[in-house]
Amino acid sequence: MLQLQTIRENQEKIVDALKKRNFDAAPIIAKILELDQERRSIQTQLDNTLAESNKLSKEIGMLFKSGKAAEANALKEKTSNLKETSKQLNEDLTAAAAALQEQLYLVPNIPHGSVPKGNSEEDNEEVFSAGTIPTLGENALPHWELAKKYDIIDFELGVKVTGAGFPVYKGKGAKLQRALIAYFLDKNTEAGYTEVQPPLMVNEASGYGTGQLPDKEGQMYHVQADNLYLIPTAEVPITNLHRDDMFSEKDFPIKYTGYTPCFRREAGSYGAHVRGLNRLHQFDKVEIVRIEHPDSSYAALDEMVDHVKGILGELKLPYRILRLCGGDLGFTSALTYDFEVFSTAQDRWLEISSVSNFETFQANRLKLRFKDNSGKTQLAHTLNGSALALPRVLAGILENNQTDKGIKIPEVLVPYCGFDLID
Repeated sequence: MLQLQTIRENQEKIVDALKKRNFDAAPIIAKILELDQERRSIQTQLDNTLAESNKLSKEIGMLFKSGKAAEANALKEKTSNLKETSKQLNEDLTAAAAALQEQLYLVPNIPHGSVPKGNSEEDNEEVFSAGTIPTLGENALPHWELAKKYDIIDFELGVKVTGAGFPVYKGKGAKLQRALIAYFLDKNTEAGYTEVQPPLMVNEASGYGTGQLPDKEGQMYHVQADNLYLIPTAEVPITNLHRDDMFSEKDFPIKYTGYTPCFRREAGSYGAHVRGLNRLHQFDKVEIVRIEHPDSSYAALDEMVDHVKGILGELKLPYRILRLCGGDLGFTSALTYDFEVFSTAQDRWLEISSVSNFETFQANRLKLRFKDNSGKTQLAHTLNGSALALPRVLAGILENNQTDKGIKIPEVLVPYCGFDLID
């Protein structure tokens, strides 16, 4: 959420910057400033009313001490009216603040200056690529056919138990899944990230804190009886560990990693492009989250990108990195890099990671602050990235490493799996 003071001081700049998202912010910004003025006016009236009431209360006390009961009682009636007025003003202030907050939630984050203009994923900018795309034989299969051939993932059984998008991993498929999770966590902890195992459900305040609410509530599974949400990513509970916290400069950087299942309704997703592991309602992911000083957050973002590059290099998967354009940028992000692995059997790129800097956007919602060395309170910067999301990484491993003898396991995973071939 953008800071109100920033909006007051930079109205035109914000409207212009958000055009890169193809977002017309002018009407909402105008409404925010109008509601802000209304709220401040009510606050002034309330402050004046309370000040007058306090002043009269002191006068009443003095009059009673002086034996002027009649004059004191006359003033008491006036203070009673002021109390009614202040009660109404308090209610008006609460309503005005709620209306203002509602409008603030509608404004997306300001894109970083390096974000390219564009309308959709077609306009994203490739900034890096690595790895060799293998040449497969004529009998090469997509991962959902490989899963059936080697009996390692059962999509139909998942439909029976739950529904489409909830696969069952079996045998070496389950072991490979577990191996990837352990490998990712080990790589992350070796890089200085503290491992945490967060809850898989969050409350409404957590959803608002990281920006899933109110923007993406239709994509989250909602447990209505308890008003809890199944997490769409570990980013939500991990970042919310420090909601309402105050740090000092010496506490940075704060680095976490965590493995969780993730749950997404993926409403409206149909077609061949979402077959198999390409898009699921439940999937496993290992996340990295950082809380940083504003001066170092973009250096931290570069570190996170390099970290994911190192993992993909060890897995020997062909991949590329895209800088997302304004039209494809997530609501809360200032700058996002997407990692995509090439699926040779499907002949297309599959997104496997997003690494983002949210600057102060989430921190403002979370009230996640720090005191700088001069004692001034500032908002921290938050960042997160997938390191990595498992389904499409697994799809890439299965498809790109298939041979006539079976599916070769990347060398780095063999100690975690206990086998080097799925046959």
